[in-house]
Amino acid sequence: MSWYHPFFVTDNEFEMQKSINNRASCRYLALLILAMTWFAGAGIANAAETADAKVVFQVSSGDSVTQNLVLNNATNLQKELGIQHVTIEIVAYGPGLGMLTAGSPFRDRVEAMAKQNVRFSACENTMAAVERKTGHKPQLAAGVDTVPSGVARIVELQQKGYAYVRP
Repeated sequence: MSWYHPFFVTDNEFEMQKSINNRASCRYLALLILAMTWFAGAGIANAAETADAKVVFQVSSGDSVTQNLVLNNATNLQKELGIQHVTIEIVAYGPGLGMLTAGSPFRDRVEAMAKQNVRFSACENTMAAVERKTGHKPQLAAGVDTVPSGVARIVELQQKGYAYVRP
């Protein structure tokens, strides 16, 4: 058994002990970096999983296939992310306004989705144009709000960080 003291060892023994210490230090440093990377990655993943999404859908087409697609996309988004983790607004103007009216084949679905935290916004400019043309304002489905301008509302929401979807 040898007694270790830096003053009483040969140069060879001293170099060997330094080498062992250096390898051990490198291993500990590598383990520390690995652990820090793992914890940081877990923190980023958890933050991404809990981040809330904000999405605005544009409906400016009178095509029922497109309107149905918008409703399907909104429903699927809520299922995927969870109702509590996504804010959805569907803005309708021009020919797309028909989707939000009381006479629409989508009325029941729009009313049900409005109760499931989907906001529906009808363009007042379009409603005024319909009134000028037909003599009466369109009757909206229950749960549908109005905004002065559909396009301006979309721009406003995009400025607030909403993702923009137009199927």
